[in-house]
Amino acid sequence: MAIYTRGGDHGKTSLFDGARVDKYSLRVSTYGTFDELNANISVAEKLCHKVDNQKLLQRIEYRMFFLQGEIATENSQLFQQKSQIITNEDVDFLEKIIDQYLFELPPVNSFILPGSSLAGAQLHVCRTVCRRAERLFTQLSQKISFRPELEKYINRLSDFLYIIARSEDQEALIDQVTDRVYQKYLNKGMP
Repeated sequence: MAIYTRGGDHGKTSLFDGARVDKYSLRVSTYGTFDELNANISVAEKLCHKVDNQKLLQRIEYRMFFLQGEIATENSQLFQQKSQIITNEDVDFLEKIIDQYLFELPPVNSFILPGSSLAGAQLHVCRTVCRRAERLFTQLSQKISFRPELEKYINRLSDFLYIIARSEDQEALIDQVTDRVYQKYLNKGMP
């Protein structure tokens, strides 16, 4: 079976509910940017050293499908009948993780460089793409009404990505210090 349909050969694409729109429409740009974010989250998840962070990001990857699907649907009732949706429980979950990690990580009192580890750097890429997607979503929300849970989730998501980046950077720092101490220990024991 071919992956091409030829349906978009004239600059139009189909939304989830079958409506045809211009490929350059704000709606398509918005859910397309969230698709870009999800691909970047997938890369970050593969780079993470902490298994817990990998699992958290995998959960987010699946939620992104629900988010994109709802944005890509003119008839939101139809989407809600056929798919899972982002809920307040999803927002609460992000807040719980953010609060937990803020408690566990050392405080930050200034701007930080975007990632001192490869995973942290990729997660900061995710954070910035998320912010861009949020700006597009906010612009689209001026014309189209969305459920408030989507706006809350999107806003918390960039904070979540920031805190997971800090977690990965902290893990890398601990590994680096441990390696240095171990190397010094080995070198002292040698004649």
